[in-house]
Amino acid sequence: MPDKIYDIIIIGAGSGGLSVGLFMSKVGLKVLMISKTYKDIGGDCLNDGCVPSKALIHVSRIAHNAKIASHFGLEISGKVDIKKAIDYVYEKQEIIREHENAQWLQEQGIDVALGRATFTGKNEIQVNDKKYTGKKIVIATGSKPQKLKVPGVEKVKYYDNESIFHINDLPEMLLVVGGGPIGIEIAQAMNRLGSKVTIVQQANKILEHDNDEVTEILLKQLKKEGIDFFFNAVVDHFISSNDAIIKLKEGENKSVQFDAVFVAIGRELDLKPLQLNNADIQFKDDKIDVDKYLCTTNKNVFVCGDVAGDLQFSHAAEFHARILLNNFFLPFNKKLNNDHMSWVTFTDPELATFGLNEKQLKERNIGYEKLEQNFQEDDRAVADNNRYGKMILYINKGGLFQKEKILGGTMVAPHAGELIQELVLANSTSLSINSIFNKIYAYPVASRINQQLIVKHKEKSLTGTIKKLLHFAFKIFS
Repeated sequence: MPDKIYDIIIIGAGSGGLSVGLFMSKVGLKVLMISKTYKDIGGDCLNDGCVPSKALIHVSRIAHNAKIASHFGLEISGKVDIKKAIDYVYEKQEIIREHENAQWLQEQGIDVALGRATFTGKNEIQVNDKKYTGKKIVIATGSKPQKLKVPGVEKVKYYDNESIFHINDLPEMLLVVGGGPIGIEIAQAMNRLGSKVTIVQQANKILEHDNDEVTEILLKQLKKEGIDFFFNAVVDHFISSNDAIIKLKEGENKSVQFDAVFVAIGRELDLKPLQLNNADIQFKDDKIDVDKYLCTTNKNVFVCGDVAGDLQFSHAAEFHARILLNNFFLPFNKKLNNDHMSWVTFTDPELATFGLNEKQLKERNIGYEKLEQNFQEDDRAVADNNRYGKMILYINKGGLFQKEKILGGTMVAPHAGELIQELVLANSTSLSINSIFNKIYAYPVASRINQQLIVKHKEKSLTGTIKKLLHFAFKIFS
């Protein structure tokens, strides 16, 4: 017999699990939240991902700005104390942990069980020696970093996103394996803190899921800061604790020296402890079989976050949670649809993307127009010395009875993640581009660049005929 019966059991206390659990508790339902350990509450985002990385990036930005202040006569000497930098990271994590811990959750009316969760039936979970039954169960167990498996890896000082924020010594030379968002963010941060960084990327570019035109601009800035790159390359093996052999696509081998290795080659799920077979939940190759409503083959068990096999972002997990909550309470179920999803790589400059990209538009046979705007002549970009910035928008082809709307876009610029937010809103709510065109921006806010692009697009409609009509109107009415 189960020890307790709940309206909903949530396995995992990260972004998705917390979003579901807190709302269910607020409406008066009986909620059990299961976390492996006390420290795992808050999930990867708080403990090993978004929060500590952004705190470390903040420290690295201060260090970098101090160095470039020499351009204005201010000379800075000395090195960054990595222990103080990590203490800053811990300090910020603990502030957020004040409302993401077992005691706080219990104060919100949520029961918390610490330990490994295992299915013992279709609606039954065991944690340690206790069993619990839930009318609904949500699996929100997140993911973990893939390990680099090459000969000699056991010889090196090895870090990934679960260990880099506990580093005690700043390596003089850091080898970063992987050129995705995690690898690029950490590479730039560590480079700015004082490490000499080399990145090995299997693909022929950084950030494979982003537009080549903007990733090239970011790459140029990273190289300018002194980061070295090997593209179309893999780590073949480690000769010693500080010597790696890099294999290039052409078959050539290169030796790279380092003091430590940071690995960011992807994420993987850890489904085995859940014993999904006991709940009639089908899975294959460490991927759970789910439908468009995030429901498993067990109609009372759902997924949320990385474990859904979808986009692996904290805000994607929150999006999944909203879909689940909608479908738990309303008769009209929502499907998972990422057409309005956005993501940001928090380098300097940031790279932000949202909505549909050009490849998707072509695949769906959606008519579109591509708009491009560089920051060369933008007054704020001139003042802030970031004229290298660029943005791209895709809009539908409007007509007499069809308004022009934003279908997607991307931007590379300092604070691009903030600058695109009004564009994300327009995209997700089907606002006309006139909403940007008619907006009054305070001068010289950086987001005026969005309006500049729309104005430039509108100016193309000033054909010879339109100009003649306007000339005629001016003579008549002025």
